[in-house]
Amino acid sequence: MRNAVNNGVWSGSWVAERLGLELVGDDALPEMLGLALRRNPKRAHLLVSHVLGKHVPQSPAVVHGHGLALGRRVRELLGPDEAAKAVVLGYAETATGLGHCVADGVGVAPYLHSTRRPVPGVATAGGFEESHSHATSHLLLPKDPTLLVGDGPLVLVDDEFSTGNTVLNTIRDLHGRYPRDRYVVVALVDMRSAADAGRLDDFAREIGARVDLVATASGTVLLPEGVLEKGQELVARHEAEAAANGERSSPGARGTARQATTDPHPDGAPGPDDDRAARQPRSPGRLTRVDLHWPRGLPDGGRHGFTPEHRHRLQTALPAMAARLAEAIPDDARSVLVLGFEELMYTPLRLARELEEALPAEVRYSTTTRSPVLAVDDPGYAIRSRIVFPAHDDPADGAGERYAYNVAGGGFDAVVAVVDSVADTPLLHAPDGLLSRLAAHTPHVVLAVVPSYVPEPLYAAALPEMRPHMLPEPLRGPAFSSYAPEEVGWLLQDLSDVTLEAPTEEREEAIQSGGAHYAESLPVEYQPSEQYQELFHAALQTSAARIAQAVGVVTETVIAERSPRPVLVSLARAGTPVGVLMRRWAQFRHGLELPHYAVSIVRGRGIDANALRWLAAHHDPRDVVFVDGWTGKGAITRELAAAIEEFEAGGGAVGFDPEIAVLADPGSCVRTYGTRDDFLIPSACLNSTVSGLISRTVLRADLVGPDDFHGAKFYRELAGADVSADFLDAVSARFPEVAEAVGGAVKELLAGDRTPSWEGWAAVERISEEYGIHDVNLVKPGVGETTRVLLRRVPWKILARAGAGADLDHVRLLAGQRGVPVEEVGGLPYTCVGLIHPQFTRGATGADGKAVTV
Repeated sequence: MRNAVNNGVWSGSWVAERLGLELVGDDALPEMLGLALRRNPKRAHLLVSHVLGKHVPQSPAVVHGHGLALGRRVRELLGPDEAAKAVVLGYAETATGLGHCVADGVGVAPYLHSTRRPVPGVATAGGFEESHSHATSHLLLPKDPTLLVGDGPLVLVDDEFSTGNTVLNTIRDLHGRYPRDRYVVVALVDMRSAADAGRLDDFAREIGARVDLVATASGTVLLPEGVLEKGQELVARHEAEAAANGERSSPGARGTARQATTDPHPDGAPGPDDDRAARQPRSPGRLTRVDLHWPRGLPDGGRHGFTPEHRHRLQTALPAMAARLAEAIPDDARSVLVLGFEELMYTPLRLARELEEALPAEVRYSTTTRSPVLAVDDPGYAIRSRIVFPAHDDPADGAGERYAYNVAGGGFDAVVAVVDSVADTPLLHAPDGLLSRLAAHTPHVVLAVVPSYVPEPLYAAALPEMRPHMLPEPLRGPAFSSYAPEEVGWLLQDLSDVTLEAPTEEREEAIQSGGAHYAESLPVEYQPSEQYQELFHAALQTSAARIAQAVGVVTETVIAERSPRPVLVSLARAGTPVGVLMRRWAQFRHGLELPHYAVSIVRGRGIDANALRWLAAHHDPRDVVFVDGWTGKGAITRELAAAIEEFEAGGGAVGFDPEIAVLADPGSCVRTYGTRDDFLIPSACLNSTVSGLISRTVLRADLVGPDDFHGAKFYRELAGADVSADFLDAVSARFPEVAEAVGGAVKELLAGDRTPSWEGWAAVERISEEYGIHDVNLVKPGVGETTRVLLRRVPWKILARAGAGADLDHVRLLAGQRGVPVEEVGGLPYTCVGLIHPQFTRGATGADGKAVTV
């Protein structure tokens, strides 16, 4: 093991002398840190920690001890009550193990670390970027989405606090989603410059929260002018010298471009301080695979959350697992390295700590990394050697090189490589893979594979039959719909390339004759006139605040009565704009990032059962709230209730609540609504151009198989007329001004009687008989349904409540354009009702105001 100060030579002196850097601060800094040069265009130097266990092999007791000490300081700072409510968040990849150790020190805190590995089936609870990193995207993937929701302190752990940008950006992002009163930033070293030092207090005042900082040591690196350019030039010169000396190329990954190694010794070969290796070249080492008997269901780390109960289970199992590893290590081994794998730092560290207690050998610990650093075999440089190998875990950002630093030349008699099962691939075992590279530098390689933990849904562990192995992930914009990808996921299949449109009259005749179901074809999308478009924008300006208040009321009611973190499932397509707005309200008012999906429901055929199966496998059905735009006579309300009952009777997951949450409930069909007024909702004025350019859903046997989602089309060609974002933005912009009114309305609503009266259904039955229609499906009550009749069906006449005002301007305009009479009626419970042409044939007229006979 090389210390930061070895034989009087500081391991940062080589860089400091050549770049003119100066390390100033606490006396402990030179012992904790060395310096190296990054192969990174964003920053020249790298602070190399000697107590982190990443780039420099170190005693596991030292590594674990530094994290524990920081965690105990956090616990003292917070006090027992606040510590009991704290959550610890570590940064991938470097600080994942340190964050675990800090959580150990806090003692009672659950732990989560960010990750660069997306995991199918696990919803993202947030993410952020690391500005200076070579690999920037961080994801937060907790198994329990409520882990980050709460009023307790959030403890953020990184190995160094340099500019503070990454941590402050993280807090800003999370505070917008999950606001809280207190944050604690934890780092091994606080290396902020004088200019950056005051930003923390300013930032705390900006967000209205307390932000504390806990660090083992503090100081800064004084950088001369042009240090980035000097560093890049120095790296380029050393790489060129290595190439000129004939040193062979580092192994590429899957055909990627090869780059010259930057070691004075090719491919991280033993350095001059490794006397035994220098005297006698080694033959390839022997590989032994050890089954750890890892506890079933125990997470391998904090990628999806790691609780105090998990910590206790690991602590209990560690002695037996370490004993199995010890049996594979030769008795005469005097120096053993336990090598972790990128984000998998904590488990290898704890195994190494147990081995340190059990073996007579000197045990050291470090991990592989994706960070590209120049290696220089000099006592004044922190990275003396490097081993280069291809990435072996199929990373989301593609193939590339990975590194193990200060392993070659370390004189290790055995190396224990600990990886997770996702990384136990042929590339790991390939001739240029990590195991072969290690075998060139040690006589014994031991491989231990920890099962990669992928969380089961909290509620579906007993429902293996519900896991949708064959169902695809939701479609998202911009590939499908003009909505942003995070706004909605469509549990549909894309039928954009299929011709499904038919002339409206032909469709109506086929539907009413029984020759076809309305969901088997699509109407030709009506493109409104310029006059009608102007009316839409005027109506939106007039009604945006009214809609915003209704959105707030229905969302607050859902959160209060249905679930604190509901999963919004809108009924495509009329419900989808409302679902997006409800999601935005939850963000605005509560900092919640709610999942939102759109599914198909078809009158007479029920809801998409495969979509329900997908939802049940990814979310608790009890959290699912079905969302629609408005109620008419309540047909879809009844359809959904019957479909859920049938789904459960057929062995489907139980727990779905069939009651729909709607923006407007003029038909008095549901208990969860924003208003019961029948007024103009601008999203009803248009077709796909206000619904993300998505068609009405399609269910046809030759297109939708038993294992498929229902279908829909994405009308990309209508992008020039798309006002979907205009509608959403206009309404959500009014959220702040209606927030107070929403609070009062919700309080009043929750205290009142909201029992559905179904007066709308009774009115429809009465109208159906009075006008000789004798089919309630041809009577479409309410402003929204009447508009859809005029846009998508063959309208016969419009009944308007006497005295109805501007809410019907667009209806009157459409009716005039299509030659449909508007009849004013007294005592109508709706603002208007649209009547579809009964018993329609293309020759029918219905001029007498009665049903047409054929």
